[in-house]
Amino acid sequence: MLKEFKAFAMRGNVVDLAIGVIIGAAFGKIITSFVNDILMPPLSLLTGKTDIASKFIDLSGTPHATIAEAKAAGAATLNYGLFLNSVIDFLIVAFVIFLLVRQINKLMPPPPVVAGPPMKNCPRCTTSIPAGATRCPHCTSDV
Repeated sequence: MLKEFKAFAMRGNVVDLAIGVIIGAAFGKIITSFVNDILMPPLSLLTGKTDIASKFIDLSGTPHATIAEAKAAGAATLNYGLFLNSVIDFLIVAFVIFLLVRQINKLMPPPPVVAGPPMKNCPRCTTSIPAGATRCPHCTSDV
């Protein structure tokens, strides 16, 4: 069983998948840092010097100044600022993956064109049929 597992784990596609997951996780951290540290501060300036990630709705009815304060008090909150950051993270990652797949598809050679059997037209209904056919499958006349 150990040999079978080793053969499975060392197959090319399993190793490729593992490498892809590791690189994807690292790329996700880079994008999260980009959104939180580079993209959101200028957006916060545009929206009146408010940190978008700190926006929340307190559902408990008692006002709290920050998300951390509300969490410490055990209040239920809707953290729409953090959600907005996550949506922006996802959109950037999805767009980069789209661009990457598009470039890879351009580099791939086109699939070979497979020629079908030689064709001829049925003399009765003019439907295209294989050249070796003796009866038309459309109108059933002898060819």
